[in-house]
Amino acid sequence: MEQYVLPNSGHSSNPEASKLGMWLFLFTELLLFGGLFLVYMVYRALNPEAFLIASYELNITMGTINTVVLLTSSLTIAMSISALQKGKKGLALYLMLATIAFSLIFMVIKFFEWNAKIHHGLFPGMEHYQSLPHGESLFFFLYFFMTGLHALHVIIGAIFIGIVVVKVGTDEVTGDQGTLLENSGLYWHLVDIIWIYLFPLFYLIH
Repeated sequence: MEQYVLPNSGHSSNPEASKLGMWLFLFTELLLFGGLFLVYMVYRALNPEAFLIASYELNITMGTINTVVLLTSSLTIAMSISALQKGKKGLALYLMLATIAFSLIFMVIKFFEWNAKIHHGLFPGMEHYQSLPHGESLFFFLYFFMTGLHALHVIIGAIFIGIVVVKVGTDEVTGDQGTLLENSGLYWHLVDIIWIYLFPLFYLIH
């Protein structure tokens, strides 16, 4: 009887099926965020001035740093895949740990950024938020919802890569059977791509 394995299995008997499963999963994620981007664009078209005013509350410097951090992390995870395929296990582990470190940096910066907004009462449900014009309140609702959902994906991606680190360390994932690492890389690139769209939509309106 033929055995079927999950896309994230380290020793997949069918690497191509595993990658296909991951691509299908990523497609559903793109549909999710694509729908959210569409909602954002509709509300922005209806409230252009309010969205512009609200965007000035965002810290472009922090957003730019986080963009650089995620772009660099995509580079390190891609290099880790190449290193493992070349048999450089130590280098691959170092690069994967670097990717996790970049994810932590991203989340720390995002924490301080969110904290500043909450301190100014801009989080949905707070007293100051309730007094905002409708368009501005919509902007901050979408901002916290969409960046929060993205942050959740960052956390999941970091955990995914952490699992791969353990499996590479114990030789469960190797250069010849590295589907799990490749899938984690695909997931992490998705996280990066989503942020590349979120950054200009929220931070660079003006």
